[in-house]
Amino acid sequence: MADTQTTPLIGKALLQKVKELSHLPRRETARRCGYYTVTKNNQTRVNLTDFYDALLVANGLPLDPEGTKDGRGREPTYRVSVHKNGQIVIGAAYTLSMGLKSGDEFEIKLGYKHIRLVQLGSSESIGTDADEEN
Repeated sequence: MADTQTTPLIGKALLQKVKELSHLPRRETARRCGYYTVTKNNQTRVNLTDFYDALLVANGLPLDPEGTKDGRGREPTYRVSVHKNGQIVIGAAYTLSMGLKSGDEFEIKLGYKHIRLVQLGSSESIGTDADEEN
């Protein structure tokens, strides 16, 4: 089977091309963006599903966010709540993403509606603001 198709567009290039081709039907737009295959009988088949998936990803809306999960625990939500005992717990996913090690110490600075952690021995804040829960 001779395949003369080009590589499908993705990201910003895809969004720009879709904008340029907005006057065309969606099947033609998908074909011109590279979302098609050529069959053995030399017929062109447009892959609308792949085209729509690529559009969602290009717009920052992954269709299957669970697909990127590695299977080890929950994904971080970047939200915490105050426990019944008054404690706020920051999980390992957050400390790993910030490059923190066991034994790192922080100064807690309370703001009007935020908590700031400043790493001791560092002149800058770690950037971990957490809004207080009401």
